[in-house]
Amino acid sequence: MKEITVTGQTVDEAIDEALSQLNIEKNQATIEVIEKGKKGFLGIFKGKPAIVRVEKMMNPVDEAVKYIIDVSQQMGVQIETRVNKTSRQCEIEISSESAGLLIGKHGQTINALQLLTQLVANRYSKHYLTIVLNPEGYRERREEALAQLALKLAKQVLQTNKSIQLEAMPSHERKVIHQVLAKNKAIETTSIGKEPKRSVLIQSSVSKKER
Repeated sequence: MKEITVTGQTVDEAIDEALSQLNIEKNQATIEVIEKGKKGFLGIFKGKPAIVRVEKMMNPVDEAVKYIIDVSQQMGVQIETRVNKTSRQCEIEISSESAGLLIGKHGQTINALQLLTQLVANRYSKHYLTIVLNPEGYRERREEALAQLALKLAKQVLQTNKSIQLEAMPSHERKVIHQVLAKNKAIETTSIGKEPKRSVLIQSSVSKKER
C-alpha cells in the first residue's frame, strides 16, 4: 500500500490514521487535504468529515537495493548489500559467492544491471542519482585495469598518430579514462555517442605543425 484516502473528524485525525495504516512518519509522506471537514451545529445539522489523501514517499536508494536483490534472486544468486551514498551518487556493495554470474563477461552483465537499477532509483528521486553496483570489489579491480589500458592506448596513439575509440562504458568508467590521461598534454579524451553506448575517444592533441 503506497497511497490511501482516509476520513476523520479533523484533518489531523485523518492524517494520523493514514500514517498509522501506512506505517510511516509524517516526513515520509505527501499529504493532500481533500476536505477540511465541518463541525455540526447544535446537533441539528450534521458535520462533514475531513478527508485526506496520503501517499508514501518512496526512497530511491531503498528501491534500488530492493530491485537488485530481487533480480539477483531470479538469477539464482543470493546477495548481501551495503550502501555508500553521497548527494548524487550511491554505491551498492554486493557480497556473494556467485558474484561472477552478476559480473558477466567483461562486466557486461553488471553494467546492464547497473543501468536498470539506476532507472529504477531515478523513478523516485527528485535529483538525478548515479547508481554504482560493486560486486566483491569488482569496480576497484576494473578501475585499475582501465587505468593501465588508458596509459597503454595513449602511448599507442602518440606512436601511430591514430585516434582510438574504446568500447562503450558507463559514465564512472569513462571518468577513470579521462582522469588518468588528463595530465598528458599530448593527449585529448572525449566522450562520444549516446547513452548507454557512450564511449571514450583518445586522440593526439599535438598539431601537425608541432611535429
